[in-house]
Amino acid sequence: MPRILVVDDEPLISMLVEDWLDELGCEVVGPARSVADGLALAGGQLDGAILDVNLGGDTCYPLANALRARGVPLAFATGDGCLDEGQGFKDPILLPKPFDFEGVKAALEALLGNTPKVSATS
Repeated sequence: MPRILVVDDEPLISMLVEDWLDELGCEVVGPARSVADGLALAGGQLDGAILDVNLGGDTCYPLANALRARGVPLAFATGDGCLDEGQGFKDPILLPKPFDFEGVKAALEALLGNTPKVSATS
């Protein structure tokens, strides 16, 4: 079961993503609501991460860089469709807001490099 870190400062959004990842056969790590919380969870075994770019005025880049250094694949959740190019993330996986099941599934496929199994309830 893939372990996916979810970081989003909006509880309803993270609960929705958590439910969808569960349907897709993943174990959710977190969800974390801040960079500090995400860093605290980032030390364990992770197969991928979905990071909200804007976390209550902060950005996810310190956490993204820590995960990148560990080789953890990342998807960036963003409402404006762009990242700070100065952060050096080439060809990032973007999960546009507002989220839907198919978008989360596509991001997960890109993170894991395969097609996740979907439960009969989706």
